[in-house]
Amino acid sequence: MAQKPSIPKGTRDFSPIEVAKRSYIVDVIRTQFRLFGFQPIETPSFENSDTLMGKYGEEGDRLIFKILNSGDYLSKVNDDLYAARNSQKMTPRISEKALRYDLTVPFARYVVQHQNEIDFPFKRFQIQPVWRADRPQKGRFREFYQCDADVVGSNSLLQEVDFVNLYDTVFTKLNLSGVTIKINNRKILSGIAEVIGEGDKLIDFTVALDKLDKIGEEGVKKEMLSKGISEGAITHVKPLFNFTGTTSEKIDKLRDMLASSEEGTKGVQELQFIMNMIEETPLQTATLDLDVTLARGLNYYTGAIFEVAAPDNVKMGSIGGGGRYDDLTGGFGLKNISGVGVSFGLDRICMVLEELNLFPETVVPTTRVLFINFGDAEALYSMKAVNMLRKNEISAELYPDNAKMKKQMGYANKRKIPFVVLAGTSEIENESFTVKDMINGSQKEMNFEELSMVLQ
Repeated sequence: MAQKPSIPKGTRDFSPIEVAKRSYIVDVIRTQFRLFGFQPIETPSFENSDTLMGKYGEEGDRLIFKILNSGDYLSKVNDDLYAARNSQKMTPRISEKALRYDLTVPFARYVVQHQNEIDFPFKRFQIQPVWRADRPQKGRFREFYQCDADVVGSNSLLQEVDFVNLYDTVFTKLNLSGVTIKINNRKILSGIAEVIGEGDKLIDFTVALDKLDKIGEEGVKKEMLSKGISEGAITHVKPLFNFTGTTSEKIDKLRDMLASSEEGTKGVQELQFIMNMIEETPLQTATLDLDVTLARGLNYYTGAIFEVAAPDNVKMGSIGGGGRYDDLTGGFGLKNISGVGVSFGLDRICMVLEELNLFPETVVPTTRVLFINFGDAEALYSMKAVNMLRKNEISAELYPDNAKMKKQMGYANKRKIPFVVLAGTSEIENESFTVKDMINGSQKEMNFEELSMVLQ
């Protein structure tokens, strides 16, 4: 017996209905990207390993899918290295390429490679799949699509303001109200680490703090202690675990807390600017919230950071995120090019819209009319009509086989095709078509012009 086929964990097949729903979301996002002035690019699904490694932090590097070299990939591994069974040392010898982890680092590589062809500031969008060797769970997959928009070559905080408005506009167009756009600034986190005396452990501090909503206060404290952050420093950080109040009150608290840190003070000033601008150009349906525990795990962020939370009545991780990175291109040899960008989580957005029943009925396209097949002569007559309808941009198809009427009508019902045409000997003689409305059951004989009008 043949083994039942399967797909790798963390990947999925998509039915025609699912593809249609995903395409609806992508179309909305792509339209807004263009309206906000972004241009499309695409990059390869895999990159050279040295392009990706070291850009995401230790945790991110572990989740990168490596691609084995072609041919005898063990030929470059000597006996001592093989015997040591040290995968970290062996991997560079047997794998020179890797599937992309996100779209931002490949974009930075693209900017450096094509810098002489680019007009700065350069605004690009990219909608492509990425891969992560993560543990699959609800809303977390090993293969998923990202919908990214970035601007490089500008230090202006107006870009951050524009991205907040972009998020708000897209989710408004998707009729997804109640979305919260969380915002923080990595300079603020750097300042906090500095004032508590743990500036040299910034990465460990931010990675732990970013997990507050997942593992709770005690879990964060435990992780910080395990990373060598002192109990005294954690005591100083404790107010952050329950940081409440209005946006103005939060900013005032941060300003006082970080008064001795130049870096932290600058982060507070940047946040204040963004918040003030948004107040002057109110959002449509989303809420902007200052979340001082938001850190985002990617090491390349240096300024404002974003994370988008679904409405409270849906249990789902973030459905978007991003931030500013001051020198991501520097790792590829192009210094002092600041960038900022955001990403939309297509898969999670789709799950949220599905759960809240927010997809319009018109999203799932179907054939407008099915012609019943009564035999070769009738099929030829029907096919001529099908071709003319298609030229008029009306989706039409002829059932391919001269099967029993019940089977053909059942096919139309299952496909939810609203009209069926019966064209037999008498219709051919009369140059007419009998049209059956599958919704109300009515049936009428008409000529082609009348048929076209009905199907419009």
